[in-house]
Amino acid sequence: MRIAVSLAFSLALSLPANANCGGSFSDFVAGLKSEARSMGHSSKSVNRFFSSVKQDPKVIRADRAQGVFQLDFITFSRRIISQNRIDNGRRNAKKWDAIFDRIEKDYGVSRGVLLAFWALETDYGAVQGDYNTLNALVTLAHDCRRPELFRPQIFSALKLFEKGNFDPARTTGAWAGEIGMVQMLPHDILTNGVDGDGDGKVSLKTSAPDALMSGAKMLSHLGWRKNEPWLQEIKVPSNLNWSETGLGKTKTVGEWARLGVKPREGKLGSSKLKASVLLPMGRNGPAFLAYPNFDVYFEWNQSFVYVTTAAYFATRLEGASIFDAGSPEAGLSGAEMKELQRRLQARGHDVGKVDGILGARTRAAVQAEQQNLGLPADAWPTKSLLSRI
Repeated sequence: MRIAVSLAFSLALSLPANANCGGSFSDFVAGLKSEARSMGHSSKSVNRFFSSVKQDPKVIRADRAQGVFQLDFITFSRRIISQNRIDNGRRNAKKWDAIFDRIEKDYGVSRGVLLAFWALETDYGAVQGDYNTLNALVTLAHDCRRPELFRPQIFSALKLFEKGNFDPARTTGAWAGEIGMVQMLPHDILTNGVDGDGDGKVSLKTSAPDALMSGAKMLSHLGWRKNEPWLQEIKVPSNLNWSETGLGKTKTVGEWARLGVKPREGKLGSSKLKASVLLPMGRNGPAFLAYPNFDVYFEWNQSFVYVTTAAYFATRLEGASIFDAGSPEAGLSGAEMKELQRRLQARGHDVGKVDGILGARTRAAVQAEQQNLGLPADAWPTKSLLSRI
């Protein structure tokens, strides 16, 4: 389910914007081999690495079929977070308690965070994907939709191969090239792989300690702030200035408290921490306080709905109650969302690709138009808003 992002974006910056893609697949592979040799890899190593590579049309179909991210937060989270996943998460927390203790000591990442990723990515290792990883990476690099994202991962996989940690013919994982229990890309493994069980190898497919320790190190590398919260359900006053809510609009926790924001359970974080009020389905739906660590989730995955679900699930695994769904106004269908995006574009807003997904840029555009129309600016698009613009 994870969208391949994370450190691949920083790698992509080293490639030209018009990275080679398309054309004959065999010619494309020949170009990869030539580039690998220019990096200092031996011809023997390069030829062995690419000897079995094939284009995989199933990968392209999977890349184009991510309609699940068009679901709203309540629907998506209820579909993804089952009681079985919660029960298994708590069993795994107990089973690997010593590993989580090490993670919390060394990296300051709370166990619920990693348990949630582990559950959502692979059902605690049970479903890791059966796509040939090299075929997936080369197919996606050849495809001209996001070559700058996947091409660097091929050469990282080559380095893993030379270290004896990647089999081009047999290594399998997700359609987007991620490997193991918490689904890490080859460069992530090179940079953040940890031998958590002490057997001298980094085995993310078969070793829970390796996978969990590596995931924690990656989160730390991406900017996770030790022993700080990430997301907390809150109650918000009805007279809150909705235009001040949303990602990127922060106040200190103390300032939010003075405006009437209260925790639904427990206590708010430190009054000096910066935080945003997050309303996934508008002012009448669930409400959360998103702390700085919440931003790190977007380095792992760029889907707003997935990220919010993963962060909320982590709190559930640590004892939080089921969120108060409230009574949000009905949202838009996929076709209606696309129409809204087109109309927002016509009004000069950058919403990115017209894809029917309520992402960060579409939310910002919706909030701006709500302000222009004198509506409560809670960034939740509705049929009435669509009719107004």
